[in-house]
Amino acid sequence: MEGEMTFWEHLDVLRSSIIRMLVAAVATAAVAFCLKDWLFEWVLAPSQADFFLYRWLHIDAQTLRLVNTELTEQFMIHLRVALMVGLLIASPYILYLLYRFISPGLYERERQVGVRLVVAAYVMFLVGVGVCYTLVFPVSVQFLGNYSVSQDVQNMLTITSYVDTLLMLSLVFGIVFELPVLAWLLAKAGMLKSQWMAQYRRHAVVAILIVAAIITPTADALTLVIVALPIWLLYEGSIFIVKTTQ
Repeated sequence: MEGEMTFWEHLDVLRSSIIRMLVAAVATAAVAFCLKDWLFEWVLAPSQADFFLYRWLHIDAQTLRLVNTELTEQFMIHLRVALMVGLLIASPYILYLLYRFISPGLYERERQVGVRLVVAAYVMFLVGVGVCYTLVFPVSVQFLGNYSVSQDVQNMLTITSYVDTLLMLSLVFGIVFELPVLAWLLAKAGMLKSQWMAQYRRHAVVAILIVAAIITPTADALTLVIVALPIWLLYEGSIFIVKTTQ
């Protein structure tokens, strides 16, 4: 009986779960590592002038020529990207193992809420990563990759800089897209009201524009709107979620 397990038995179960998580993450990362051509075809697609977003928005894009400056740089980038992709793919199983370990100590109602919360958070994180990859990162990389303070200065972008920016923005937008989930939690706890969010909507819009300007430092209004629009829709969606929760 799990309710009668000793402290050491609980530690054994936790250790077993952690080992399974690591095995799952390493296995999926190994598969991603072996699929190098397919993997980097996706990773490098936004650097190409024929990326679908540029065609849809009729953006006069340029293909970025990335360079390698260190002996081990390309291998380490390959390894890092494979690990991140592997972790992302294995995360549903990892979350399941965490839930299975914690669930015996929860009431039935708490289990139901916990499952919905975890699934919603995971889906919204994936949506945020998708929005980053399809909208935010391509626009950012075209602007920053072709920006120059003088015609005498030539951009030589490294693969490390490119991948670091992609991973950083993906993480940022994955976290930003947790806003509706966080709003729901705060509303459930009675700490957030839809009236408050609606009252400060103008302030929120200004803050969203500032965040968008920081993420994509460009004077192009269209680029700013492309980045700010998803965040604003998240805010409006959060108001609706909080309203239905009250």
